[in-house]
Amino acid sequence: MIKIWIANIMDLIFGDPYNMPHPVRVIGSYISWFEKIIRKICRSDSALKIAGIILTISTVAIGYGTIYFILKFSMRIGLWLNFMLSVIFMYYCIAGKCLQKEAYKIMSVLFQDNLPEARKLLSYIVGRDTGRLDEEGIARGLIETVSENTSDGIIAPLFYMFIGGPPLAMAYKAINTLDSMVGYKNDKYKDFGWASAKLDDIANYIPARLTAIFMVASAFILGKDYKNSFRIVLRDGRKHLSPNSGYPEAAVAGALGIMLGGANYYFGKLVVKPTIGDKSKVIEAKDIKHTVKIMYVSWLMALILFSIAAYLLKGI
Repeated sequence: MIKIWIANIMDLIFGDPYNMPHPVRVIGSYISWFEKIIRKICRSDSALKIAGIILTISTVAIGYGTIYFILKFSMRIGLWLNFMLSVIFMYYCIAGKCLQKEAYKIMSVLFQDNLPEARKLLSYIVGRDTGRLDEEGIARGLIETVSENTSDGIIAPLFYMFIGGPPLAMAYKAINTLDSMVGYKNDKYKDFGWASAKLDDIANYIPARLTAIFMVASAFILGKDYKNSFRIVLRDGRKHLSPNSGYPEAAVAGALGIMLGGANYYFGKLVVKPTIGDKSKVIEAKDIKHTVKIMYVSWLMALILFSIAAYLLKGI
């Protein structure tokens, strides 16, 4: 348990190590290499679907197996090496500080009324087209991203760390990376990315709902509208096109009294998503900061409660 706390504190202080080798980047390179090869071989939809299943299984196996055998081998050398590697691998799986830095960077640009730069920065972290977004659209996109990634980038990795340590946490990151790279429902990936998208839905089912609970509690701690947050989670959590993303988005929307979802362009095509929350106010740049605060309190709450649960279950 102490390893997990140290790993999270490291992320809180340092964030993602941009200039260091990162296992997730290696996983991403493997996915890109596999897809490049498969696109040359497979021509039919069914062949692409089978190839996508093989990609999903092999990527998750590599993510889990590599970390498992490295840690097993390190035990033969020494406990301290095993301890340090375990901490480092788990540190790589958390993305809280990085999420906060990206959010505050865009928020700062919005405060400077520099919409072109804000659109450009947002395009690096979201899948939607950002070229025509106004300030509210940029803030909405960023709030949705921070909300979703509080689950994908913090709570879910933590959940799997406490269950299965660094190997299972890295397996989850492999699933998450697969979904972000090939799990789209467009013509290009509807077959090849089918297995990746389905597995991501399964892996995030429990963490997404736990994230919503933590966010409602965080809204109470931060003096936000926690009653409305809970109400919107119950009412709108299922409305998102994703079976999981709607829950954290609904919790934030309710806490801040804003409406998320709606119309966006993806690859030049208009996609109208169900709305989440009630538009009690216009979304402002400062709402980004409130969302990040909810993220941080939810993070701490998850760490504490998961630790208590692990301690109690260990005693059984």
